[in-house]
Amino acid sequence: MTPQLILICFLAYTILLFFVTWLTARRATNRAFFIGNKSSPWLVVAYGMIGASLSGVTFMSVPGWVGTSQFSYFMVVLGYLLGYAAIALVLLPLYYRLNLTSIYTYLEQRFGFWSYKTGAFYFILSRVIGASFRMFLVVNVLHVFVFEAWNIPFWVSVLIFVILILLYTFKGGIKTIIWTDTVQTTFMLLALIFSMVLIMNELGVGLWEMFERMLESGYAKVIFTDWNDRRYFLKQFLSGAFIAIVMTGLDQEMMQKNLSCRSLRDAQKNMFSFSFVLVFVNLLFLILGAFLYIYASEQSIPLPGRSDDLFPMIAIQYLNPLAGLIFVIGLISAAYPSADGALTSLTTSFSIDFLDIQKKEHLTEDQRKHIRYAVHASFAVILLLVIILFRAINDRAVIDKLFTIAAYTYGPLLGLYAFGLFTKYPVRDPWVPWICILSPVLCYFLSLYSEVLFNGYKFGFELLILNGIITFAGLFLLRRKNNL
Repeated sequence: MTPQLILICFLAYTILLFFVTWLTARRATNRAFFIGNKSSPWLVVAYGMIGASLSGVTFMSVPGWVGTSQFSYFMVVLGYLLGYAAIALVLLPLYYRLNLTSIYTYLEQRFGFWSYKTGAFYFILSRVIGASFRMFLVVNVLHVFVFEAWNIPFWVSVLIFVILILLYTFKGGIKTIIWTDTVQTTFMLLALIFSMVLIMNELGVGLWEMFERMLESGYAKVIFTDWNDRRYFLKQFLSGAFIAIVMTGLDQEMMQKNLSCRSLRDAQKNMFSFSFVLVFVNLLFLILGAFLYIYASEQSIPLPGRSDDLFPMIAIQYLNPLAGLIFVIGLISAAYPSADGALTSLTTSFSIDFLDIQKKEHLTEDQRKHIRYAVHASFAVILLLVIILFRAINDRAVIDKLFTIAAYTYGPLLGLYAFGLFTKYPVRDPWVPWICILSPVLCYFLSLYSEVLFNGYKFGFELLILNGIITFAGLFLLRRKNNL
């Protein structure tokens, strides 16, 4: 895999995306940018959301996790099914009934101004950190294997990637992303499947024999019964349900695609079909991880220091050149959905939730469009700067903590929506931001000292649930006695 060949693949893939953009973004309006004119085919949305859900982090990290966690992550994935059912049956009917463009306007109707701005702020914070982190991982790989060979600075590599994302989402927005996501999902799944086939060919074994080796190796263990273990199956399952609810149902990026469907019924069909396919795809990533570890063991390949590096190391350095090519295409396919969806949803949330461009009736359509363009470009610059900051830190442990803290910020959203949906109490709205700041901070310290405080107990993904419970309790204390 030469830098020239990787660059050609990157450019060819990008040209394909721009062609799809040209087809879908012609005569695009603000309504098309934000909600796709509510005309997106549900089957296309469901298929494309698979790629949007599986970022470059998933592409490299999930196979690597198999070495230490076996298939315990699959219990999280099964929990997704419960979470997606709650989204389809509870949240989507609410969003469609209120005819929302930004899902956080619900918080204004239910609680008031400060709750609304707090919810939107936490989404923007989470998405900026999360999207920047995902983009950093992928751009860093491309920089190391392509641009570094020509002594191009890292910030230039990031700038090129961000400009490409900006150009093909600038006009079409969600209408374009619905279709580019389908292209990206297709290439990612093909890369996943072909990587597994190439490993089996290198080992000279068939699929069933490979499955037998996987079962014998112990990598396929799903259920862990030690309550103190992060991998305890019930904790994993419940955490998966709530992760799905907050990172899909309470996330503007993911819900914006559902709200672009023609009707509530179509959006629900999208959510149910997407959830079952996503479970199968995640299982394939875990199986790929087992295949990679088995291959490394049988070929006496030393394991890398970081499990994230296992897939790229074997694909680029040990398998034949076709495997490296397939890995690069899959990685690029995983990178684009993380960036384009984030940029579009950030633009939507800030334009509607903070600038109120839909409520300002004195603005013309062109004026709204120019404001949207300025916001879109501004967030592209912010993502660029945060990615460069991650590179400057150059400490994986610190970056991982930042990414974890970003995940904590979904906890207040969980508490806000749960309190709004399952109680009829109004709250003292100006105090809500303070509750939503205190909750993740408290959860962070509880996680940090959990083994001391709770007799060896280690928090895993279920910390999100605790975060939501603390927020809910805080809102209950702030409630006003007169019900809605």
